[in-house]
Amino acid sequence: MAGDPSAQPLLSSSGEDQSRFKSSNFAVFLARWGLKLLMWVIFLAWVGIMFILPGELTAILPIFTAMKGTVFGLAGSVFLFMSAPILIIALLGYVYKASFSDENQQTKGRRFARPRLWTFPVLLDGPFGVVSATEFIWIVLFAAFILWGFVASINQAASFTKILSPLKAPYFILEFLGAEVGLMGAICTTFLFLPVARGSILLRLIDIPFEHAARYHVWLGHLTMAVFSLHGVFFIVSWTMQGNLVEKLLEWKSDGVANLAGVISLLAGLLMWVTSFQSVRTRYFELFFYTHQLYVVFIIFFAMHVGDFAFCFVAGAVFLFIVDRFLRFCQSRFTVNVLSTSCLPCGTVKLAFSKPPGLKYNALSFIFVQVKELSWLQWHPFSVSSSPLDGENRMEVLIKVLGGWTEKLRSIIKPDSEEGPYCERRSITASVEGPYGHEVAYHLKYENLILVAGGIGISPFLAVLRDILHRVERKSPCQPRNILVIWAVKKSKELSLLSLADVQNICPSFPSKLSLEVQAYVTQESHPSLEERDFSKDMKVSDSSSLTSSNGGQMSSLVGTANNIWAGAYFVASTAGFIISFGMLQKFYTIPLGVISWWYKGLMFLICMVGSVVIFGGLTILLWSRFERGNTKLGEAEADSEKDSKISGQADEETATPDIVSLTTTHYGRRPDFQAIFDDLSNMLGHVDVGVLVCGPSGLQTTVAKACRKQIISRKRDQPVFHFHSHSFDL
Repeated sequence: MAGDPSAQPLLSSSGEDQSRFKSSNFAVFLARWGLKLLMWVIFLAWVGIMFILPGELTAILPIFTAMKGTVFGLAGSVFLFMSAPILIIALLGYVYKASFSDENQQTKGRRFARPRLWTFPVLLDGPFGVVSATEFIWIVLFAAFILWGFVASINQAASFTKILSPLKAPYFILEFLGAEVGLMGAICTTFLFLPVARGSILLRLIDIPFEHAARYHVWLGHLTMAVFSLHGVFFIVSWTMQGNLVEKLLEWKSDGVANLAGVISLLAGLLMWVTSFQSVRTRYFELFFYTHQLYVVFIIFFAMHVGDFAFCFVAGAVFLFIVDRFLRFCQSRFTVNVLSTSCLPCGTVKLAFSKPPGLKYNALSFIFVQVKELSWLQWHPFSVSSSPLDGENRMEVLIKVLGGWTEKLRSIIKPDSEEGPYCERRSITASVEGPYGHEVAYHLKYENLILVAGGIGISPFLAVLRDILHRVERKSPCQPRNILVIWAVKKSKELSLLSLADVQNICPSFPSKLSLEVQAYVTQESHPSLEERDFSKDMKVSDSSSLTSSNGGQMSSLVGTANNIWAGAYFVASTAGFIISFGMLQKFYTIPLGVISWWYKGLMFLICMVGSVVIFGGLTILLWSRFERGNTKLGEAEADSEKDSKISGQADEETATPDIVSLTTTHYGRRPDFQAIFDDLSNMLGHVDVGVLVCGPSGLQTTVAKACRKQIISRKRDQPVFHFHSHSFDL
């Protein structure tokens, strides 16, 4: 064989191909981790500069004069070191996402079962809610930074007492501390705006969905406003002691800080802060929503208060927010076709929207919905209850009627019986923003899944079940094989929502491939009601109350499609446009005319940021939209042909699949005992990873997190590891 000349070239070629394949994989591996390492180095260097600012500001002042001789001036120097790093990381993030696909990692499970910091709940009760070990570490580090900043500022202030007269020392120290606290407030503002950009590439890089990032925004919002309030208190006390409080508050300097602008910015921030507390937000959501739009006033007057060079401390994060906000505005201004609306027997409203075939999202995504008949400004988040693999050009959400907005929505869909059976129903004019969610479908990584829902919290898990069933039927990569659904409801009529999982039609052969069990707990009924009916019949009744509204088009895929090339082009165009416009402003206006007013330069700087996104970024979005529309038409034709073949292929199938009712065990008059359930599973499953996904009220999440933490702490070597994941959109 070795001497056969005909065989030798084949063997040699095969060896070369294999060698090339290995070298190619190794090159991809190096490039992938090289980009990750570079982004981490830039991030740590950026955070390091922020950390030493409060204590060593005078020592690092020389680096802020790096561009003093150029057209960008002092503002350009500060921007280079305090804002450019986060923009560079964002640019590298787009390069990373466009170059390397994470699809292979989405369904890849872990080889060894072990606790992980990001799924191990550490804090349960308190102001932060359920906090994982990773979140707790970041909270401690941020608290340490604030404490370090205060201590360093006090030490510096104490050193000035030796060279100041006893009469001037108290005023100087108070105002010096106020300035230092203001600097820390600016740094907090930087981190405040990063998580609020819903489709930010930074959140996608670390796979933090907006629903979780919103929690960090809330925490940072409280901290930021507390720091800025202290900043104002220091100056107010100093001015009061000097007897010129009113004069100083109304002062608007041309060369220096504009105090009145700072007062206006602080008042806007305080209004947002007061109305954002949980008690106010829950009872008066509209008040919270409308006052939170004062962030525009807060930013504009903050820029005028500190000037262009000081605003550059927060400009990077604010710019990323503007980039995201304008893209979301462009997506959400379109009216979307409402394919169907239904008021289900349990009182839940189901909406189905038209979506393009190429829209990408995962089963745990959610969207923001606006109904113009109800409000032109309010957007409400709802979990997607349909799977991206359903094969239809539609996306469904379930809405539980809880407040005024949802009550009005139900009255439009199903008018009161007093109006008569033949009353004319009003149409629905809806717009959709999103979808948002995890970058990685983490629910596919666990062979053993526990889905814990409370009330309408079953909605995202219906999408999860449909997604898994589709993958099992298609033999696509999918880890889950044992699924336990624990659902707590108030009334038994809510159980009809389970029929939306449609297990019989999606995967007729699932009993041989998947173990699915549903444990339902009806808390406010001690026994089955006499009028309790079959789930499937309930769903058929709901269809009779449906209406459609085709006064729009398909959902725009600008945000949800995750088209990294076009999104990166939009970001690059906006950033380059900003740099060019600011440079031209400096060269042809600010420097030649000798403009020195801090407030005016700060305002012009902010206008350059917004204008570059609208003009340069807007042109890119226009091209992107045309590209997406062309792909949508092509995708619709392919989807129609695929749907026809699928229907014809299923016509001759005979199924004897058990329905969801036969898989459900209903318990009346009690709540689930999670500790007992997890104890039983620990003795049954062995040393494996168990994904625990929770969607429901905060009390339910806390109870499940407590049970998971106890299992992890007390587990033996041969027992499973419970990984806690919460899914919520309490924004």
